[in-house]
Amino acid sequence: MRSVRRIHYAWLILVMGTLAVFGALGLARFGYSVVLPAMQEGLGLNNTEAGALATANLLGYLALSAIGGALAAQFGPRTTISWGLVVCGVGMLLTATAQNAFTAALWRALTGVGSGAANVGVMGMISGWFGRRRRGLATGIGVSGSSIGLVFVGPLVPRILEIFPETGWRMTWLFFGGIALLLAVGSSLILRDRPSEMGLEPLGRGEDERSVPRQTNKGLEWGRVYCSWPVWQLGLIYVAFGASYIIYMTFFAKHLMIAGGYSREQAGSLFSVVGFASLFCGSVWGALSDRIGRRWALFGVYLIQALAYALFALWAVPMGFTLSAIFYGLTAWSIPAIMAAACGDLLGSELAPAALGFITLFFGIGQAAAPSVAGAMADATGSFTGALLLAMGLALLGALGSLTIRKAD
Repeated sequence: MRSVRRIHYAWLILVMGTLAVFGALGLARFGYSVVLPAMQEGLGLNNTEAGALATANLLGYLALSAIGGALAAQFGPRTTISWGLVVCGVGMLLTATAQNAFTAALWRALTGVGSGAANVGVMGMISGWFGRRRRGLATGIGVSGSSIGLVFVGPLVPRILEIFPETGWRMTWLFFGGIALLLAVGSSLILRDRPSEMGLEPLGRGEDERSVPRQTNKGLEWGRVYCSWPVWQLGLIYVAFGASYIIYMTFFAKHLMIAGGYSREQAGSLFSVVGFASLFCGSVWGALSDRIGRRWALFGVYLIQALAYALFALWAVPMGFTLSAIFYGLTAWSIPAIMAAACGDLLGSELAPAALGFITLFFGIGQAAAPSVAGAMADATGSFTGALLLAMGLALLGALGSLTIRKAD
């Protein structure tokens, strides 16, 4: 019995939360990049319309990111995450039935609504289950659910498309939707809103954090979230990540096929390389941010991602594509992890979900606008090079903005 007690329930929360991110983002959002070429063919979409589908998904995500954190703070992350995964799963099931660009966009938007609720809830919840000394590491592990998604979908989707040449992309969304619904059940059974529900304290909580009184839901000080310049500052910096990474991820396979002459299977394999390279990026950079501060960790990540986008755009040979995938993978989900930890640093466990939801609104604006712009640029020029260079410039702006952070450290 003593050996069981040594395992803090926070670790089980972290495992289930990581799986929830796998469903909400790894499948629902990043699976789209690999499914996109077949979906484009099946529905007869051009690049602008394909980008618009991604934008619809991200607008749904944006709609929930504005209130998802507040919902998690008010009603509890467990409820928000579980229902978010239900909506996400239903959205993917309905995406499989789409007959044109309009209905596909509608169901992708619904999927985004569920993704936003689940992901924001998970990150805020994890931040509350771990103390400051382990918060960056924990949120870093949580975002690795997206990496698991990349590893999973890279080889799987081409295989499904091979088995079902005409309806493979529909079968893929049905499969992904079913997994999300199963994860919703698991989240409802396993997750708990906060350590106090089980008579526990956050894992790794320091003595300096013990004197901070816990607020009740009735007394949440929303002004500390929505009227705080440090929180707004994080949000403005977060825009650069949202706009830059989504260009890269949405058109990853498409650019490889056009600029590099890759087959669908080869593009899927390199997509998996991003996933494998990113498996530990969140935990590594999150833990590093615990030591050197959120500011310098964000600065380093943005610079590496700018390099990855430049390589992908300008060195259109297998070596350039591979190095880009590796560099991006080594930093892929570290910015959301660091941002989640920074919100916990600023406002504590009770208001961290609301703060994360608020800054995710900024992130969502960037990622909702960028795919349509990138798709239109590609249709106008016949290449994704310009769009990728735009992503590079946005990442550099993010790096410069990160240097202005003060209180998040």
